[in-house]
Amino acid sequence: MAVKIRLKRMGSKKRPFYRVVVADSRAPRDGRFIEEIGTYNPLEKPAAVKLDEDKALAWMQDGAKPSDTVRNLFSREGLMQKLHEAKSEAKKAK
Repeated sequence: MAVKIRLKRMGSKKRPFYRVVVADSRAPRDGRFIEEIGTYNPLEKPAAVKLDEDKALAWMQDGAKPSDTVRNLFSREGLMQKLHEAKSEAKKAK
C-alpha cells in the first residue's frame, strides 16, 4: 500500500480550506484517509498552517511520500529540514 501525505479539500464553494491527511494513494482526494495531521487555510494572510510535526515526521520516516503542495508547506514550516537532519543522524549512528 503506497501511502501519501496530501490535502483533503473542505470548505464551501470559492472558500477552500484543507486538511493535511495521510491516505492510501489509490483513495479519492476527498475520500477515506488514515490519519489527519494538520490543517491549511490559504485564505488567511499569511496562509495559516497547523501541523502535528511529530506525526508528520513519523509517517515520512515510515515511507509516506508528501504531495508537491504538502512538500512546499512542510518546507516553509521547516519540517523537511528536520527530516533530513534526522536521516543524516541515523546514518552517522550506523
